Amino acid sequence: MKVAIAGDHAGFRLKQFLLEQLQADGVEMLDLGAFDEVPSDYPDFARAAGAALTAGHVQRALLVCGSGVGASVAANKIKGVRAGLCHDTYSAHQGVEHDDMNVLCLGSRVIGTHLALEIARAFLGASFSYDDRHIRRVQKVLEMERMQR
Repeated sequence: MKVAIAGDHAGFRLKQFLLEQLQADGVEMLDLGAFDEVPSDYPDFARAAGAALTAGHVQRALLVCGSGVGASVAANKIKGVRAGLCHDTYSAHQGVEHDDMNVLCLGSRVIGTHLALEIARAFLGASFSYDDRHIRRVQKVLEMERMQR
């Protein structure tokens, strides 16, 4: 699985930590910035990760900003993105298993590095369940997305 990772200046240090650790785990990563702590805008990184995902260059993405909220809001404006803000491992894997979540958003000012890594690993290790009820619910979400565009 190839995974995009991106974040604004507030998420830079956590993004770098996750990038290094996940690469050490053998995950193929696409680093979309930020590449320093110079103030930057989270929507730019959500757009870059969403574009990589919807173009098929990656299968999932991780977004990091200060709270994770802005990254989640921005990412969910992109057709085909199902982003979730998670600060626990249960939500991270359940979001994939039940909701087919394809973007994990994290808040660097909310959680520590090691918990963030556990959450990212839970997200990347999960698979959509394909249970009828989950397929039905995701289809309803996709229909809502079509109505809005």
